[in-house]
Amino acid sequence: MDLFDHAMQESLQREAPLAARMRPQRLDDFVGQEDIIGEGRLLRRAIEADRLFSSIILCGPPGSGKTTLARLIANYSQSHFSTISAVMAGKSELREVIDEARERRRLYQKRTILFVDEVHRWNRAQQDALLPNIENGLIILIGATTQNPYFDVIPALVSRSRIFMLKPLAETDLGELFERALSDKERGYGTRKIQVDPQAKEHLLRMANGDARSLLNAVELAVESTKPDASGVIHIDVQTAQDSIQQRAIHYDKNMDEHYDTISAFIKSVRGSDPDAALYWLAKMITAGEDPRFILRRLLILAGEDIGLADPQALQVASAAASAYEYVGLPEGIFPIVEATLYLATAPKSNSALGYFEAVKLIEQEGAQPVPTHLMDANRDAKGFGHGKGYQYPHNFPGHYVGQQYLPDAVQGKHFYQPSNEGREGEINRRLENLKKPSNNPNGK
Repeated sequence: MDLFDHAMQESLQREAPLAARMRPQRLDDFVGQEDIIGEGRLLRRAIEADRLFSSIILCGPPGSGKTTLARLIANYSQSHFSTISAVMAGKSELREVIDEARERRRLYQKRTILFVDEVHRWNRAQQDALLPNIENGLIILIGATTQNPYFDVIPALVSRSRIFMLKPLAETDLGELFERALSDKERGYGTRKIQVDPQAKEHLLRMANGDARSLLNAVELAVESTKPDASGVIHIDVQTAQDSIQQRAIHYDKNMDEHYDTISAFIKSVRGSDPDAALYWLAKMITAGEDPRFILRRLLILAGEDIGLADPQALQVASAAASAYEYVGLPEGIFPIVEATLYLATAPKSNSALGYFEAVKLIEQEGAQPVPTHLMDANRDAKGFGHGKGYQYPHNFPGHYVGQQYLPDAVQGKHFYQPSNEGREGEINRRLENLKKPSNNPNGK
């Protein structure tokens, strides 16, 4: 590196965003993730001893410390550290890194640690290209991803790596980063006079939602956009804090884990008859931009699967909400969605419709049985084959019911529908029990 390169690097460091400048240089300065990097933990011991011999994948939400942790590993290691962004780099860039690592090992017996940011963005072929070089120890991979590696990274790569899951930072952790940013004289704002109202700080910490980068970006914007007063003090009030962060960061990817986890929590809350929780998860999805049609489809399914005949009206309400949304759209269309959510959450529950799958299972195991002769269509083959002979028409009997065989001989006595005693289905259950009485079944059917 010549003098010009050195000067450029220093200039870039000074002009880098606050979040980049404040990255810790030592493990002791790393904030949060005590379960992974706390004193005495496996990964911390391996980093401090420079004994990272197996590849690792760091997964977690934005701003939880994945890139910071990778850079700390580089600071502690004697190995050569290379960095690639899977968003920008393709197979040719990866091949170049591998060739350089091979030459480095041959000439200097030096290991290469490769940090791949957003590793899930690489396709299968690109991920496969890493395998032989990880297998023979030429490269130690540090992969970072915001997605679930068990779904978005190929199994062969996952099996060769240790998975470490990072969590959103707690507000106490964010508070520590906040104070560092204001007090650090070399990388932060320690040389400036800054006064932050307690309510402004509280707002920034809360709205960052566990994302350190979001917090530090907001702090930087608040400080840099506020003029000092007559005494040289930069005063950050609540309004400035609100303007700097504006909207709470919601970790939600409509194609990935958070999407499925949140809809799962929503459906389980409705099924569990907790309207408050149901509204909370609904609000999270709508605020994050989830397609309301997706939510309505799930409510329609739930009305049949989890409520059923305990309240037959539930399916009609869900269907009406779906239809109303198509007419109205957002924002006003949220009202039929909320109404359907509350109706289904507070309705009596029954999953008796699952009896259908018991019938499917029996057919798959034993095959479909023939239709009893008396239930066959008499309009076509009554004369030649006796189809329909012996069938008793229920409307000709008291109560419009007569006990006769409806199941095939081989499955007589099987019960697929198990009505609950909840809501309307309780009445159905009592009626069926009454129909089973011997007086209504002279033939024992």
